[in-house]
Amino acid sequence: MSAEATNPAVSPAPAPPPAHRRKGRPRIDLRRLGRAALLGPTTRDRLPDAISHVVEAHRAHHPDADLEPLRRAYVLAESSHRGQMRKSGEPYITHPLAVTLILAELGAETTTLTASLLHDTVEDTDVTLDQVREEFGAEVCFIVDGVTKLEKVDYGAAAEPETFRKMLVATGNDVRVMSIKLADRLHNMRTLGVMRPEKQERIANVTRDVLIPLAERLGVQALKTELEDLVFAILHPEECARTRGLIADNAAQDTDPLAEIADEVRGVLREAGIQAEVLIRPRHFVSLHRVSRKRGRLRGTDFGRILVLVAEDADCYAVLGELHTCLTPVVSEFKDFIAVPKFNLYQSLHTAVARGDGQVAEVLIRTHQMHKAAEAGVVALGNPYATPAEEQTDGRRTDGEGERVDPTRPGWLSRLLDWQEAAPDADMFWSTLREDLAQDREITVFRPDGGTLGLPEGASCVDAAYAQYGEDAHACIGARVNGRLATLSTVLKDGDTVQLLMGQDPASEPSREWLEHAHTPAARIAIQRWLAGCCTPVPPDEVTGFAVRGGVVTVHRVECAAVTRMKGLGRPEIDVRWGDTTEFRVTLVAESFQRPHLLADLTEAIALEGVDIVTATVEPPTQQRVRHTYTLQLPDAAHLPALMRAMRNVAGVYDVGRAQHQAVAAH
Repeated sequence: MSAEATNPAVSPAPAPPPAHRRKGRPRIDLRRLGRAALLGPTTRDRLPDAISHVVEAHRAHHPDADLEPLRRAYVLAESSHRGQMRKSGEPYITHPLAVTLILAELGAETTTLTASLLHDTVEDTDVTLDQVREEFGAEVCFIVDGVTKLEKVDYGAAAEPETFRKMLVATGNDVRVMSIKLADRLHNMRTLGVMRPEKQERIANVTRDVLIPLAERLGVQALKTELEDLVFAILHPEECARTRGLIADNAAQDTDPLAEIADEVRGVLREAGIQAEVLIRPRHFVSLHRVSRKRGRLRGTDFGRILVLVAEDADCYAVLGELHTCLTPVVSEFKDFIAVPKFNLYQSLHTAVARGDGQVAEVLIRTHQMHKAAEAGVVALGNPYATPAEEQTDGRRTDGEGERVDPTRPGWLSRLLDWQEAAPDADMFWSTLREDLAQDREITVFRPDGGTLGLPEGASCVDAAYAQYGEDAHACIGARVNGRLATLSTVLKDGDTVQLLMGQDPASEPSREWLEHAHTPAARIAIQRWLAGCCTPVPPDEVTGFAVRGGVVTVHRVECAAVTRMKGLGRPEIDVRWGDTTEFRVTLVAESFQRPHLLADLTEAIALEGVDIVTATVEPPTQQRVRHTYTLQLPDAAHLPALMRAMRNVAGVYDVGRAQHQAVAAH
């Protein structure tokens, strides 16, 4: 991918103090590797020196891997990129080498690394997909093709939604494509200093709004946290400098309460006969910044967390029991993500213990395998095309009948692919995707049959209904939450048990009011498809209408599939027509992060589009997020998509969607 970068001028901070530094190999100076790439061709019986670091990292995770594909991929990549330079003056081959090393250190398998070495060849050189297929097989070709397509996508707020949707569909079936894209962005962010400040800011904003949430959804915490810190350094340099100062001041202290508590934990586990590795995990810059804003003055235990690694799941609970018995636990901090894993495959026990002076240390307890999954997510889960026999050999999961459980399709990614199929248009898909990426917490609710549903925090019974039943949830008439009757608007809490009550009428339809209580894309898309969202008619479309719950008339284009469906259910049509005015009134809802001058910037963006604001309301901020509702008068309905894109392009705005009042129609 085009890597217009050079030596980092935006490094977020110095390394953590030595006592807190993570164990492992020192970071490799990848700028030197490009010089080795110019030493000439290598013989077929040895690996090129330039990829020795990649091989070392790969063998640490896959000691028996066949390295021949890596050798051949490097030779092709180096020869095809020879003569191309990065803006830093380094040979271009240093970029695919760096991206591949990132993935190798996360534990990616050989096919991913082979494709990573080749990921820019088809876009930037004379190498063709047919050549990649002939030399490396269909699987590597598929991944390289997917990465090439992703590179053509503009992830910014003004991105063309239909382009994004097509590319995501083309690549979403194999998350190895997304893994390479994330590693590619990380290396470019590490080396962003040569660019103009305004371009650095644009790239950082895109990384923050789309790629960091994507890394979170895929469970790749190692990439996510470093990307967060790099973005933090660019967009908030003063806050980053302040956080750097806090770390330096803490490192200069004579005592380290976190290290002292870690020693206590080691002693407790040693006496209990539990084999465990106890480490100190420094908070990354953004995490520490968030803690400082929440707690004010920081204490020594706030600068990191204690990580306890054990061999088996049962050992995790044994450690928890010993810590809660021998130290002072903070019970309110306990969370069990082993029994109920997070949506992104994350598993761990979270607790906290207190010292006599009131300092509290957070403790994470997990197995070594859980830790690998927490750091690398789907990157480390292997080959999605492996046969069941291969899965059994390397210990990965299969279902009860021997069929492979595909680890590269976590629940969120599967849902995303379902949304794109259900969304009636690209704008709605883009809107719901950005809204979902903005969600940073998920809850788990239980069904009466023992199954679970993963939902975003703040989800209601409406969301649970569509998560469980899809569009059949149109017939839902109520719910029981923890055994008690509840309305569909009831907001669910983590651990609730939800029984959904379904009506018997197959022709039931949702109420427009449900949109006010729907938080998930699955629910909102399904409801909007059934109400004036399935075809989004605007003047001068030929339209027809149907009565739905609450006496509301839903309007559709006459050629809309919903018209055929409702006619088939025996619904009588209602004659509707557009009002006489040529103007178009629409209510839009903008979701944004809180920041100074946001309202003024949004208002200016609307005015520059030649649109009149009829009314505007701004709800009080919730968790640093703000909801703006505008009723607008457009001179021409065809201008609506451009208006929504202009509003999305305002810094801090992560979603713009249409509210209830969509058009003026009479009947």
